[in-house]
Amino acid sequence: QTAEEVLSLEQKVVNTATLSDPERFSEIPYGMEDASKTNDCPHNAVAGAKRKHGAFEIDEELNSTIAENEVLWRVNFEKFIFCLKKKFCADRKKPKLKVGTHPIWESFFEANLTDKDTNSVTSSTNGILEKLGQKEGTAAMTIGDIKPVLLDLQCTTSDGEEFTFDLRKMVEACRNEEIESLVKKKYGQEAFTIFRLLVTQGCAVETDQIIDTTILDKQIVHSTLYKLWNDGYIDTEKIASAAGTGYAQFFVWRAKNTFREQFIDNLYHAALNLRQMVNYIAELLLEGSKDETKLRNRKNILILALTRHDDSLMLFHDF
Repeated sequence: QTAEEVLSLEQKVVNTATLSDPERFSEIPYGMEDASKTNDCPHNAVAGAKRKHGAFEIDEELNSTIAENEVLWRVNFEKFIFCLKKKFCADRKKPKLKVGTHPIWESFFEANLTDKDTNSVTSSTNGILEKLGQKEGTAAMTIGDIKPVLLDLQCTTSDGEEFTFDLRKMVEACRNEEIESLVKKKYGQEAFTIFRLLVTQGCAVETDQIIDTTILDKQIVHSTLYKLWNDGYIDTEKIASAAGTGYAQFFVWRAKNTFREQFIDNLYHAALNLRQMVNYIAELLLEGSKDETKLRNRKNILILALTRHDDSLMLFHDF
């Protein structure tokens, strides 16, 4: 007997909003299909609905043109997401850049040679120099100025002529930072330190090892581990101790494999709540509330929060 998967309200919203390619680009094919059947259909009915004779002639002419040309257009969504991913990763690195290196980092992304690989950016030194020559104040830069900056930014090279930056690795690090930031806000600095250790280790870590590595008080570590475990961020396992250690058993802890999915669910839930609040305020404004100015200000704040929230959704859902 198979158990039916129960979708949450947030998941249903996402599934409803995500259209498949046939649904997104269905108008033109259906129009062409109607055009091929116009000889068999009366002039007063198209797709089961009555129209005026003049309107039908216009539709027939338009459909004939589409069928004759057979040119279909679609949005290059993958390329658009790739551009957003590049911009996101470039912006995340900017606060860590040294003074005067911003133009080099920007030129590296602008000179990208890879169109098909959406997980990395590869640029040649000549291409970077060409882009730098188009910027104000950087035309005199040389290859000797570029290479140390790219290596410092964790770009790799095999021949010294082309440099590659791993977007996937950067996105993974940013996702972990987002989750760690939430843990810090919710549980404090101690929980942030412990959770980051478990995520970085990627395996089970003994309680005493956590205490020694984080240099935190034993009681604080125990209470923090319990909070993280109770809310589903980490898992624990009881292991029997070897003979002669003085302990019958000890506990090991690891970051839960599903903590990322749990975080995404929270993002969807928060986005839905924000949208419902915005819609509710919009309804109050339509009804002519007395506190119109206050409601408009609150609505603008919520929309701004929703816009910032979209960055996190894009990081986890689209990248």
